[in-house]
Amino acid sequence: MAMNDSVNILNSAYLAVEYIDSFLPDNPLQQPFKNAWNYMLDNYTKFQIATWGSLLVHEVSYFLLCVPGFVFQFIPYMQKYKIQQDKPETWEKQWKCFKTLIFNHFFIQLPLICGTYYFTEYFNIPYEWEEMPRWYVLVAQCFGCAVIEDAWHYFLHRLLHHKRIYKYIHKVHHEFVSPFGMQAEYAHPLETLILGAGFFIGIVVFCNHVVLLWAWVICRLMETIDVHSGYDVPLNPLHLVPFYAGARFHDFHHMNFIGNYASTFTWWDRIFGTDSQFIAYQEKEKKKQFITKK
Repeated sequence: MAMNDSVNILNSAYLAVEYIDSFLPDNPLQQPFKNAWNYMLDNYTKFQIATWGSLLVHEVSYFLLCVPGFVFQFIPYMQKYKIQQDKPETWEKQWKCFKTLIFNHFFIQLPLICGTYYFTEYFNIPYEWEEMPRWYVLVAQCFGCAVIEDAWHYFLHRLLHHKRIYKYIHKVHHEFVSPFGMQAEYAHPLETLILGAGFFIGIVVFCNHVVLLWAWVICRLMETIDVHSGYDVPLNPLHLVPFYAGARFHDFHHMNFIGNYASTFTWWDRIFGTDSQFIAYQEKEKKKQFITKK
């Protein structure tokens, strides 16, 4: 009975969104995107699209999303939004981070990406434009992937902080006490595999078109680079996402090496009380600000 009620609610929500979408103006970018997508299908094989297309989407998205945080360090006005103002970025740290990233991207992640084609073939995932889900379905699927990945990340990340494991794997990621955007995927190769596995679970559950692979890559990179940016910028659109953790939440984890284990949302830390020190810290900071204003 409960299952039927849930299905009815989801169907009603889908129909409501579909009805609203029918009144929205046509997207001027849809036709150019359709032309580009069909050109890609006509000129490249599925293996090339799944492998090299996925690599290109990851690399371009990653480094483009890192640009704002990188530029912020040269803008004096933006320094008031930097969370750990006493720990500025250095060229030495950023260069070291970049070299590790390139190794991880091409020697750890690329072999995994090479399996994308075989995944789409095995599960008969379509590539055609006509099979592509509507934008609101894609948004819902990405949110579902984020919820699944967040649960995986919380428990495995917390395990990696165990005193018998931490120094062998996760310590690499915590080399930078004050994180910056490019450092989001700076990690031990084993950590890349362990925590990265959570990314693929949602794909297995929800994927009904190859475009979801790329949409979810972009969403996940947007989130992880934002929480590692080191800047709490006002009017950040990601803060509109319900229960979104944000940069301050994760920055506290890097400062203290404990608590705030989830990647995207706050609910797992709230349920298990691993955000208690963060909450206490926030209250302390609010009192400081109140006294300063007086």
